[in-house]
Amino acid sequence: MKIHFLFDVDHCYIIGDTAWVTVSSILVLAMMSALAFFEAGLSRKKETLTIFSQIWIGLAVLAVAWILFGYTLVFGPTQGGIIGGLDYIAFIGVDLNKCSQHALSIPHASFAIFQMMFACITPLLMTGAFAERLKWRAYIAFILIWEFLVYYPVAHIIWGGGFLSHKPLDTLDFAGGIVIHVQSGIAALVCALVFGRRKDFDDHHGEPHPSNLPLAAIGAALLWMGWFGFNAGSALSSSSVAIAAIVNTQAAACTSTVVWLIMHWIKNKKPSLVSLLNGSIAGLAGITPASGYITVHAAMVLGLILGAFSYLGIYLLKHKLRIDDALDVSSVHGITGLIGSIAIGFCATTSVNPDGADGVFYGNGWQLMAQLVGVGLAFFWSGLITFILAISIRMINRYYPHLLVNTREEEEQGLDALEFSEVSAYEETVSRAALELMLADLEKRRLYNMKKMIDSQQEQFVLEQKQRKQLVNNIRVDMGSPTSSFHSNYGTSNLH
Repeated sequence: MKIHFLFDVDHCYIIGDTAWVTVSSILVLAMMSALAFFEAGLSRKKETLTIFSQIWIGLAVLAVAWILFGYTLVFGPTQGGIIGGLDYIAFIGVDLNKCSQHALSIPHASFAIFQMMFACITPLLMTGAFAERLKWRAYIAFILIWEFLVYYPVAHIIWGGGFLSHKPLDTLDFAGGIVIHVQSGIAALVCALVFGRRKDFDDHHGEPHPSNLPLAAIGAALLWMGWFGFNAGSALSSSSVAIAAIVNTQAAACTSTVVWLIMHWIKNKKPSLVSLLNGSIAGLAGITPASGYITVHAAMVLGLILGAFSYLGIYLLKHKLRIDDALDVSSVHGITGLIGSIAIGFCATTSVNPDGADGVFYGNGWQLMAQLVGVGLAFFWSGLITFILAISIRMINRYYPHLLVNTREEEEQGLDALEFSEVSAYEETVSRAALELMLADLEKRRLYNMKKMIDSQQEQFVLEQKQRKQLVNNIRVDMGSPTSSFHSNYGTSNLH
């Protein structure tokens, strides 16, 4: 998104632009439920309630924080180019009719709500990295502190009027490749390193059997649909830039999916649904920062690169370095967000977005430097603060065991069983349904095997009857023949 520094203007909004950004806000909100479906489906059954509830409470807590403090710290008047002022604390001054300096054709409140969705989903992306390890109280504290110390400052620096949102650097990030995906990706990697591997990591090579692949596929499909609001909504208008973002998003996602399919098929000799889902998400995440700045041809080439590097990233981090990023957030979001953000420095063109910039391929080498500075800042700051927070949690848990991080025994039992009052009903429902299916299947198999056995016995009985009948017939034929041994013996005995 491109920031315009003007004073708020009365009744300036355009109905079409307002409608599109409102719909986009709803689409991004739906992505958080889709994220819960996706992550829960790929996790183990004993963590299903935990994943859903973490996403749900995370959305609620982070939205409240955004209204009270977040919006003003990100989009309030800059304080030294690092953080926003308190002019809009608790949404004071966020008007329903005036347009803000950050979006000139939609109401200030529409812009604030749209940006809320980005602020909420960013920490939630990390939940897949440390699944099964953090308790609820630690999770809530972690995402809240991370939001204040990491997301708010970097979002202000790049989007809200900070020192990277204008000349001389003017780092571009259309819909959150740096602010969202790079930051959540490096944070996920740091968390995976600090919290360590799960108990049975080596038993399944870091990839336990998913609890419900159809549920994960539904989540991925809804994420894909919502991503058009995520990217195209960041145009903040119903314009050709929004259309470019839609076209580029689809092109990159599909290309990345095909790359994942081919690479997995070559390696494993069979296709995989999980690889298709991850390939799509990798393409969607990677095109996010560049979607409103590049051509569709560049988007397809970028999709090839995103698919290949995200697939190789999982192979390196999980299978070679044995880092237990449970749902591969660091590769699918972090690596792709980094590549897509740097790609702006090469492929961006003002022919697509006049408010953007030209990249290296269009004669402007300085934009690449601007992108590298933005990526480097997000990478360093998110990594540093996440490391401090994660180490603090581990140290506190050392003195107060069972408080923040699961023990090996608790991992084995699962967070659902430890922390939820619904677990008895949940387990009863799941186990009863599973038991009924299992019994029905066993009954079918028993009846089938019994029928086969009876049929076999009947066939054997019929065969034996035929053999006996044939034997009797042979004997009768022998008895009726004058030259038979029976007549010869009988006749010889009478002569004597």
